[in-house]
Formats: sequence, structure tokens, C-alpha cells
Amino acid sequence: MAEVASPLHPRGVAATVPPTGRPADAGLPALETFFAAPGADPLSGAFPGKRAVHPFSGMVPIPEAEIAERWTALHSVRRRNKAVAYLHVPFCENHCLFCGFYQNAWRSGDGAPYVDAVIAQMRAFADTAAHEGPPLQAVYMGGGTPTALAGRELSRLITAIRTYLPLAPDCEITLEGRIHSFGLDKARAAYDAGATRISLGVQSFSDSIRRPLGRKATRAEVINFLRQLVALDRGAVVIDLMYGLPGQHPKDVATDVALCAELGLDGLDLYSLNLIAGTPLLTAIEKGKMLPAGPSDLGRFFAAGEDAAEAEGWAPISTTHWQGSLRERNVYNLAVKTGADCLAFGAGAGGFLQGLNYRITSDLRDFAARGGDPSHCLTRGMMQSGPSAPIGNALKQGMERGLLDLAPAEAALSALCPATKCSIADHLGPLLVQWTSAGLLAPHHRFHRLTRAGRFWQVAMTGRLLGWLGQHPDLKDMK
Repeated sequence: MAEVASPLHPRGVAATVPPTGRPADAGLPALETFFAAPGADPLSGAFPGKRAVHPFSGMVPIPEAEIAERWTALHSVRRRNKAVAYLHVPFCENHCLFCGFYQNAWRSGDGAPYVDAVIAQMRAFADTAAHEGPPLQAVYMGGGTPTALAGRELSRLITAIRTYLPLAPDCEITLEGRIHSFGLDKARAAYDAGATRISLGVQSFSDSIRRPLGRKATRAEVINFLRQLVALDRGAVVIDLMYGLPGQHPKDVATDVALCAELGLDGLDLYSLNLIAGTPLLTAIEKGKMLPAGPSDLGRFFAAGEDAAEAEGWAPISTTHWQGSLRERNVYNLAVKTGADCLAFGAGAGGFLQGLNYRITSDLRDFAARGGDPSHCLTRGMMQSGPSAPIGNALKQGMERGLLDLAPAEAALSALCPATKCSIADHLGPLLVQWTSAGLLAPHHRFHRLTRAGRFWQVAMTGRLLGWLGQHPDLKDMK
């Protein structure tokens, strides 16, 4: 479902929480704006809709004239923070209807030259000062469709990752892709080169749901390949599932989750359908050709999937990811969602380093021409995070895992504002009390545990949490 801003909730809700002791500043949203709607079923109506998580302090664009200099500076000093890497393969064999990441049609002749260009970028990076620093905890090969590459190219790419990047001994190396045109020979090549994890987009096992979305493999083919992949016993095997898809019912989600356990998979992601502007699916929906689940029904899909995972003894790693075996860790996804540095390789890859968000040029020719020279700036746009970002990251980490801990955020605030007179607990307290009364949070030792409804609404809640945090008296005027 698309993320939308929340309208102001009724003022009467304010009576259920302690007052903040200060009026809202003119022009800024009042505290009540961030409240959940009271009601008997928070799964269906706590908020009018989901919305994306944005840093509450905002990000400031770097002037175009300064970008090249900042790029050089980024790579001229040793890294300091926990880090991962993302490697982008921007080719797809077809455009799945729901996907907003499609860039280039796949042609087999494009594979080897593109891999050459990415390896050249990694080799050039190895000669920079930024190569030094905390070892990378995870590398994620995403796209696009990395598994469209031939086995030889996958092997060369993963070998280069292990050769040129500073990896931790237990570094998680994920190959993302789809089952169509993958195959066990490619999987063996990836494992032999050093991949430790394969993540495949299944979305649904049902043929009647998959086909209209542009998924080519049949249910039987998906199940057969996953069985064979698990039988290799070479690394973690995880899949993505979606709920709220056209023609889907909650029982379909439960059946899919149970099948994951039956197949012996190591983990699964369970995501709500996100309707992205410009995608074929949204166009079809707007024309009345397809009908997804209604916003107020999505909670039932989530509950069905979570019930099925719990019935199989699976454990939640985050509010969207489930662990079927101890082989699965989900390191990359948790790291990038909670403030880790992310080195970017490949055309169109996004990165984050020393508080700067950047994206590698998506022009394939431009990338190939400049990527092998460390003196060349590979991005035309950068954004600078605010000084209070560590506080927001501390809160996002707890929300992502379903167990909000204010202590790390308090420590980050103290480091930034040693003389603060308003703690994080004091500022956020009224909001957390209201969310507890609305059925989204529950006390758990020193933590605020997200209930099932809270886990479903985690993204919407985190956005509102950071939005209200931005009005903290010590933070709201920081640039």
C-alpha cells in the first residue's frame, strides 16, 4: 500500500495522555497529529495509511559545485562506522508489474562488460583510504536481477568482492534474484565463489496470483527449485513473500508461510504490497483491471502470516523478517535500516558514508568509463544528514526489531547536547503512552514491546516517532 501522510486526529484524543507542558510551535504539527486512532481493532484502523520513514532532522542537498570535492574527501579518509556494501546489477528479463526498480532490459551480451566495470570500481576503491576501517559485515548483490548473470560472471563478481573489499571473517554475502533462469549450476558457482546467502523473490506460490504480476516460473517449478537449493546445503536460502496482492486472501499468505517451513527454508520476508507511482501494477489498478486488498484489510493478511510463522516455530528477526534456522541472520537489511555506512558499487547503487547519502550514476556507459579511476566522481547528487541522525537511528533500530529501547537514544542525545534539560523519555513519553492505550505498545522490562498491531504499523509509527522527535527543544533548530 502507498505511504501517505496522516491527517490530524481528533483533539479529544489528547485527553488520554499527560500534557507535554509546552504548546506546539506555530507552523509545526501538534502532538495529537502523531497519535493513533482509538478503537477496538488497531490492526485495521490505527492510522489512515502507512508512510515512509524519513530522518526527522531532514537531509540537506550538497550544492552541485561541491559534490566532486566531497566525493574525493569521502574516499580520502579511513572509515569509522559499522559498514556494509551494496552491489547493484541493473538488468531484468521482464518488468514485474509491482516493481519500481526496473532500469534496463537484460541482454546476455551485457553481462561480462558490466561485471568488468563493477570489478574495476571495486579495484579502484581498494586503493583509497576509505578501504580501511571497520570490516564489512555484509555485502548485498541486488537489482534488478543479479541471478540473470551467467554463472561465470557471478563467480567473477563474488570472487572480486572477496578480493577487493575489506570483509569481516563472518561477512554475509547475499545473492538476490528470481527463480526464472537461475538454476543449480549458477547457485553452485555463486556458493563456490563465496556467497553465503541466496534471497529469491517469490511473492506468492499461487499460480493465479503470480502470473498476472509477471512472474514466469510456475508454482511447481518454484517448489522444485527451492527443494533442490535447500538440498545443496551450502548457505542460507530465504525468500520474499508479499501480502495484499490482487486476488490474494489471508489464507493464501498463511499457506505460503507454512510451505516455507515445509521446504526447509532458512528465512522469509513478509512485506505489504507497496503501490509505487509509475509501475504497471498501479496503472492497471487505476484502470480497474486489478484489485488489491483494501487498506483496512491488510492487517488481517499480516496476522495470518505471523500466526503461520509462529505455528511453525519460526522466530522474528525484525517486524518483517522471520528466521527458520540459525543459519539466517539478515545482517544487511537490519544494518542499512538502522544507520550503518553502506558502500555502493555498480551503476545506480545507493550508498551512505560519513553522513552523506549518494547514488552512483545509473548511466551504464558513464559508469563503465569512469568507475575504474578513483579520482573520478561517480555521483551527481549528494544529501547530508543532520547532526541528530544518530538519535533517530537508535530509535529506528529498536522499532525495526519490535522492541523499542530509549537508552541508546538517550546516550546519543547526551553526546550531542550534554546540557539538555529534556530527556528523550520525557519528550516521547506522551506519545508512547497514547500508543500503548491504543494497543500498539506494551511494557516489557525497560523496553516498549510492539504488539502485533504495532509490528504491522511499525513503519507508520517510526515515521511519526521521528517526526515528533524533530520537535525536541534541543533538536528542532539543528541544521
